[in-house]
Amino acid sequence: MAKFIQKIQSFIIDNYRSLDRGLLYGAFVLILYGIFLIFAAGPGVAERTHRETFYFIYRQLIFLVPAVGVLFVTSFLSFQQIRRISGLVLIGAIICMIWVVLFGTEIQGAKRWMYFLGIGLQPSEFAKPAFAVVCAWLLASGRLIKQFPGYTLAICLYIIIAGLLLLQPDVGMFLTVSCIFGLELFLSGISLVVVGTIATFFVGMGFMAYFVFDHVHQRVNRFLFPEQGTAYQVEKSLETLKNAGWFGKGPGEGIVKYELPDAHTDFIMAVAAEEFGFILTVFLIAVFAYIVLRGFFLMRQENNHFCQIAVGGLLTQIAIQAIVNMGSTLNILPTKGMTLPFISYGGSSLVSIGFAFGIILGLTKRHTLSRGLE
Repeated sequence: MAKFIQKIQSFIIDNYRSLDRGLLYGAFVLILYGIFLIFAAGPGVAERTHRETFYFIYRQLIFLVPAVGVLFVTSFLSFQQIRRISGLVLIGAIICMIWVVLFGTEIQGAKRWMYFLGIGLQPSEFAKPAFAVVCAWLLASGRLIKQFPGYTLAICLYIIIAGLLLLQPDVGMFLTVSCIFGLELFLSGISLVVVGTIATFFVGMGFMAYFVFDHVHQRVNRFLFPEQGTAYQVEKSLETLKNAGWFGKGPGEGIVKYELPDAHTDFIMAVAAEEFGFILTVFLIAVFAYIVLRGFFLMRQENNHFCQIAVGGLLTQIAIQAIVNMGSTLNILPTKGMTLPFISYGGSSLVSIGFAFGIILGLTKRHTLSRGLE
């Protein structure tokens, strides 16, 4: 028994030492920042929605436990194990997405959630990182194994995921998955002609979404034609950002959390700016930039093609989510309900980001360098 415990301890220590500390510390800075912001925004939203004062805080802390656990467990896996688990997660997510489309409850014109034991689950959140890994494996295999139809299978998988997302509909998630797929195709070494063709397809799909989905049409029109009326949350967010000052009003002193319905999710940056000021808000942006740039730096050091493509796709997911969330708050992008990784309230989002970040850490461990596809 003592030897078994010693082996477990040795396994954990060895794996922890092999993780990139820069990425790991960056993730924990975001997690701590997110806890502070939920403590700031949660009570206001709870009061407005007639819940207990610490309702959102308790739930976020509860979901944080499995999120951190998933992050560490995934980061300790070999990339073969990461590939297999991602495949299982993707299969489960696709089955759940089909169930949601067929039997899910419609909320504000969309079917995105399923409920299990009173807990809401958004399957598409888990489909994103799992798709990035499985697609990377298919593309890498298609390049290294001549007889393997990796590119064809990757395209078919993308069509399935994209179709299910548009049926919900969830255009923001569709665009995120499309960006992941597009970057992974580029990293796989596909020709520029094909990349251009796919980019044209994405643009065409964007125009189609504008004309097909009313909520997309309205949000884009509000963004392009401000004279038609700015959305209340965007207007209030911009007003808050203008009056935030260098150091803000101080923790707990803000008022925007009592006025914005999505202060704890889509517009949590407004709460951050009002209570912590311009300096700490810019620091938060810098942490995201550091994580993405550090991740791409480590990715370029990899000799394993699968790792390069998968890490690139996952970093794209994190970057897109951060850019869209912050851009919506600043009114430089049309509003879209997209969470800020590790910061915004949400169990599915938090656990899925923990899964994605764990994979990034696992695929950039020092002992995975210079290894081929197995």
